[in-house]
Amino acid sequence: MTRRSGRVVDEALSAGAVARRLGVAVTTLRTWHQRYGLGPSEHIPGHHRRYTPSDLARLEIMRRLTAEGVSPAEAARWARQAPDPTPNGTGVVAPTRLHPTGRDGGGSIPVGRAGPAARGLARAAMRLDAAAISETIAHALAASGVVATWEGLLRPVLAGIGERHAATAGLIEVEHLVSRCVSEALAAASRAKVPTGPARILLSCADEEQHTLPLEALAAALAEAGVSYRMLGARVPVAALVEAVNRTGPAAVVLWSHTRATADPTQLSALLAAPRRPLLVLAAGPGWRADTLPAGVVRPVDLAEAVSLSAAVRDSLDQSRRD
Repeated sequence: MTRRSGRVVDEALSAGAVARRLGVAVTTLRTWHQRYGLGPSEHIPGHHRRYTPSDLARLEIMRRLTAEGVSPAEAARWARQAPDPTPNGTGVVAPTRLHPTGRDGGGSIPVGRAGPAARGLARAAMRLDAAAISETIAHALAASGVVATWEGLLRPVLAGIGERHAATAGLIEVEHLVSRCVSEALAAASRAKVPTGPARILLSCADEEQHTLPLEALAAALAEAGVSYRMLGARVPVAALVEAVNRTGPAAVVLWSHTRATADPTQLSALLAAPRRPLLVLAAGPGWRADTLPAGVVRPVDLAEAVSLSAAVRDSLDQSRRD
């Protein structure tokens, strides 16, 4: 990389890197290249062509206009005819204001200080581009693992969708599509690394709790760490949860509550009173209030701590049984 005028100048990028920045699928980039001539322009003999900052800026115009409802052919014409968006060879992309349809694109999903991948995922979510959403998540899981992907990519976007919904009562279709893509990606990650040995960890949502994605993320992270688990899923009545504990004798139970409405501490007390009481009861999720938790219940601060505690109690139980 070089620096000019105090700004970082991006090097030429691969198709995968451009796709992640824009929040589109690599196959979409290939289509735009083959049909509309918006392809990589830098060529080094013996290497794949690479996208320059100017190529990236024109593709951003293409992405934005198609998201606003402009036909791909018309959006490509505007992108090709736009002035060079990186004047004087600085590599700094100037803002563009091409709005041939007069539409504003329907707003955006706030992701706070999350990085480019989260912003790209948010844009793909607003376009309801399931292929790009799934590709972005799969790439992040393969490159960074479950915990980093959840904390740095998925949670900011899901929180942003929730924030927009609270403010506008909209984005229900976005939330449904993104949730499905996230669930499928986490399930695939869990299947890719199936732990061996008995399931020592029991995962459950609180009674009437329907938000399962964080629990699915924990399941995938446990699988990645080699920790076997059982997943009961959403809306588990306390009687059924206690019955599952008595039948399976888990080392730890993780009870997820997303909202105060489902965070009834008597559910935790019932677990502590079970005949086959687990060694550890974790009250996970923002629904639980620390000052209402029964003595002996632990409230993990994040996904990484929940994985660490679960693995530790599994190891402790296994060691005691060997002794």
